[in-house]
Amino acid sequence: MGNRRRVAERRKTNPAVLGGMIAVVVGGAGFGVYALYGGGAAADSRTPTASSAGDQNAKKVKTGPLSAKEVTTAAEAFLTAWQQGKVTEAAAATDDTAAAKALLTGYTKDAHITDVTLTEGTRTGAKVPFSVKATVSYKGTTKPLTYDTSLTVVRRAEDGEPQVEWHSAVVHPDLKDGDTLVTGESGTPPVKALDRDGGELTEKEYPSLGSVLDGLREKYGEKAGGKAGVELQVIRGKESKKAELSDKTLLELSKGTPGTVKTTLSPALQAAAEKQVAAKPKASAVVLRPSTGEILAVANSSKGFNTAFQGSLAPGSTMKVITSSLLIEKGLASADEQHPCPKYFTYGHWKFQNDDKFEIKGGTFKASFARSCNTAFISQAPELDDDSLTKQAQQVFGLSMNNWSVGVPTFDGAVPVQSQAQMAASLIGQGGVRMNPLNMASVSATVKTGTFKQPYLVAPTVDNRTLATASRTMSASTLSQLRELMAYTAAYGTAAEAMSGVTGDVGAKTGSAEVDGQKKPNGWFTAYRNDLAAAGVVQAGGHGGETAGPIVAALLKAGG
Repeated sequence: MGNRRRVAERRKTNPAVLGGMIAVVVGGAGFGVYALYGGGAAADSRTPTASSAGDQNAKKVKTGPLSAKEVTTAAEAFLTAWQQGKVTEAAAATDDTAAAKALLTGYTKDAHITDVTLTEGTRTGAKVPFSVKATVSYKGTTKPLTYDTSLTVVRRAEDGEPQVEWHSAVVHPDLKDGDTLVTGESGTPPVKALDRDGGELTEKEYPSLGSVLDGLREKYGEKAGGKAGVELQVIRGKESKKAELSDKTLLELSKGTPGTVKTTLSPALQAAAEKQVAAKPKASAVVLRPSTGEILAVANSSKGFNTAFQGSLAPGSTMKVITSSLLIEKGLASADEQHPCPKYFTYGHWKFQNDDKFEIKGGTFKASFARSCNTAFISQAPELDDDSLTKQAQQVFGLSMNNWSVGVPTFDGAVPVQSQAQMAASLIGQGGVRMNPLNMASVSATVKTGTFKQPYLVAPTVDNRTLATASRTMSASTLSQLRELMAYTAAYGTAAEAMSGVTGDVGAKTGSAEVDGQKKPNGWFTAYRNDLAAAGVVQAGGHGGETAGPIVAALLKAGG
């Protein structure tokens, strides 16, 4: 078996030989046993550290890095007990006995998973990967279940003994803490999601769409006319629901009859977006049609969480598109007039500076926007009210009101009212400002058309829902100057290299957002080309023009 060890296999007759050791099947238990000569790992994990019961004061708390033996012993104790169905014993081998016992009990009782075989993989430090092979049985229907997951061993606080660090993902990688596994007749019928041309959208063909398809089923399953089947599902708990994660089907025991939901996604652009984000870790992108608000593509390189729609990240200098519209409207800036861009500007007891401490002497506001001069924006903070940027984002760009109705869960941006240094930082997309690629693609779309149109994935006519609107539009002069700023940046500024070769009516803005504890900033890019708008982020990637820029530019080109 190489460097992978089979915890146990069911046998009707002879015991299995595992790496030179014998795994004996206990009669009637229905589970394999991981038995090692001399008492095995389970026995070792229970060996007292003190020389006698009366010598308690002599106990010392173990410290330092875990040894390979400690990690392996703790992992094997947990895996052996779980496989044997000894839930209490398995839970006791973790650092959260109650949570582990509840989930492992439900694994058999509620998820109807039996005949569990666990195969340990190669340890890496304190992390031990393992594979699971089991059977899901419900009312006479059975199906095999296989998947890979992992556990991590830590020291127990009171004595330093090794134990498994408990998270629900130990049981299944799609589980978040507080989630459960349930097998039964699904309460929500399945849906067949279609692209704008009528083709079926599947996670196999478009890996980024897993969470989107789950969201479509949750919202439209009851309305689309389908019939529920029998499934093993992840049922989301309180914390997952706060994050707007949808229930997820892991295994179909009997197929339901799906209803049909048509989306606005373009198969060509979706395929292009999948390809673009796959080339970079933690990359996300969205493409919109500004004239309608239709979402044409959404993609994430990381599976599970839909950062493109639900991410909440500081947008960095891409926020300067909104801030610029505010400053121009208030007469605090004009595209072709001189505007200060000093090396430093202090406000609210914070000293702000530009990247590499550059300055522009005697330059225009357009030059400051194109080079992404932070102090050009921070210097205007004394002239603004604490809620000025919040109102601009809400009233003109339709953001930060939590009222978008896209068709699946989304985060609609946050621009909270702040004061002093935090208010100043928000002008350059830091502070408390939070966005995602969907939000920032919408910002470029608003500049392109002059009017906010709420993005949507499913046409509102499908379920007669009301889309969000903005209460006002920019003046013609403000809009004209804002387009001039973005066009100049695409041609001559920080976005020029990425936008090279993108023809037509174009505009762009780069961004880099600093994150505490992160060596490189999150790279952002938002742009439009004719009747396409797109935005992307590469987390911990570095400058937006070099990371997210090529992704967005490629998608704008792919759109024709």
